[in-house]
Amino acid sequence: MARIMVADDSDAIRMVLKDILTIGQHELVAEATNGIEAIEEYKKSKPDILLLDVAMPKKDGIAVLKEIISSEQSAKIIMITASDNQKTMKECLDSGASAYILKPFEFQDVLNVISNVFDSG
Repeated sequence: MARIMVADDSDAIRMVLKDILTIGQHELVAEATNGIEAIEEYKKSKPDILLLDVAMPKKDGIAVLKEIISSEQSAKIIMITASDNQKTMKECLDSGASAYILKPFEFQDVLNVISNVFDSG
């Protein structure tokens, strides 16, 4: 069971992700609705994995990713995006993201990605 934080500005997406985490028997340790909040909550909760939306208000997900990775290189961050733009996905992975999930997603796909990232050490 992983301790997971969810950062997404959409209430509906956060609710779906919470349901998926419950089904997968993971623990939701924090939530954030914008990039600045995501960084603050990440530092407080120290999750095993951060599920982070690319398109966030106040500070976008890529900026949040880079900031967290710069101070904690071992952070496990899974980016979530509605865009299948390869340049954006490459930037996320090059900046230290462990994986990414495309919206709309299937609950089993989310659990598989979480498992793969969590089990990778």
